[in-house]
Amino acid sequence: MTQTPERRLAAFVAETDYAGLPAGVAETVTRAVVDTVGVTLAGAVEGAGETTARSAGIDLEEADAATLLGLTSTTVAAETALRVGTAAHALDYDDLSWALDGHPSVTLVPPLFALAREANATGRDLITAFAVGFEVECAIAEPISPAHYEAGWHATATFGAFGATAAAASLLGLDADATERALAVAASTPAGTKRNFGSMTKPLHAGLCSRSGVTAATLARDGLTATRTAVSGNQGFWDLYDPRPSDDRDPNEDFTFDPDGPWAIETEGIHTKAYPCCYFTHTSIAATADIVADEVDPTDIERIEVRAAGGAGDALSYSDPETGLEAKFSMEHAVACAAVRDRVDLEAFEVEALDDPKIAALRDRVDFVVDDDLAYDAHEATVRVVETDGTVHERRRVDPPGVHTDPLPPETRHRKFAECAGRALRESEVERLYERLCDLPKLTDVAATVAGEQSASDLP
Repeated sequence: MTQTPERRLAAFVAETDYAGLPAGVAETVTRAVVDTVGVTLAGAVEGAGETTARSAGIDLEEADAATLLGLTSTTVAAETALRVGTAAHALDYDDLSWALDGHPSVTLVPPLFALAREANATGRDLITAFAVGFEVECAIAEPISPAHYEAGWHATATFGAFGATAAAASLLGLDADATERALAVAASTPAGTKRNFGSMTKPLHAGLCSRSGVTAATLARDGLTATRTAVSGNQGFWDLYDPRPSDDRDPNEDFTFDPDGPWAIETEGIHTKAYPCCYFTHTSIAATADIVADEVDPTDIERIEVRAAGGAGDALSYSDPETGLEAKFSMEHAVACAAVRDRVDLEAFEVEALDDPKIAALRDRVDFVVDDDLAYDAHEATVRVVETDGTVHERRRVDPPGVHTDPLPPETRHRKFAECAGRALRESEVERLYERLCDLPKLTDVAATVAGEQSASDLP
């Protein structure tokens, strides 16, 4: 009898080990984990991350890296995953993958860190769990994307619940039966509306799906039952979360997952963010910066015209942002910052930049329209800068910086990590942590190494 999608995915999770990962996956995951740790540390001490940390009783003045990352927590693992997941997404500086139209690492690293000490996880254990979790969330996303996101769901939160569950199940060593039940439990947890973009609740979505993953995996391990076809069956996840008319779709037929074929992490990959704001702004930021770098004086700009995809039109709803979080979802603010500032960094979305008269004046002269000729979730954007003397400069970019086929240079990634982690740790701690995490495949105990209880050492 043909296996259900749930069973195929569960068997894949249970049977995959480090040796079975495709070449290059360990490097991709290590890069993603390092980047996620940096943005999590920054997010843990401000905004939604600070709120959830204080709510959990964390003393941010005394907390070290391992505490902020949930690797030494004595709290229930699911609640730790909630706190760390929220911090990871708090600044919207975390990575992306169009394979799920969302942010993969903030759905995978927090649950794995929350369980790392209990599982005595090595770096290779964590890499394997991350990789299978990524494949599962992408496989479940494929049959109903991008219509699901277009309808208003935050795909990070919804598909992320399954990725978090699969990653947790792998790290805990669940067999195929228990993993199948865990995925079915997870099918009752997804939520997250795009209406909350620009508020602290958006990053909370990452925390909620991380908590769901730990909860589903641990309860299934302990014997909780669930309907085996809770994803693929009648009135299951796909049925309910696919907005298209039922006559126009068949998610089971569109489920093409093949563990023996190319993995999504190889073909679609993970894109590292160069800027701490909604990814739909990134190509326009880079195009604007390219134009200004060609010796256009920002004071001579009459107007800036931006054309981008429908997904950008949906996500970027704050033309005149009033808070830093709203500014992260403002094409107008992002492009104005790219024209005026040397770098679009964390400070570009703080009050000083929001109130900067040069940025505010130019923000009012940015015209952003949706280009209906582009695919809904396309990266591509065209920026046209018109100077006061009528001179026109135009740039079209297909991809933003840092896509998986053209990663950010190592020095840029290091600078980003130092900028982020430095908001929570002393410089010496930042460098120590960076060096150790870059050796992730060699770590014999992830939690102990990050906590400084032991050094990295080679695995056989």
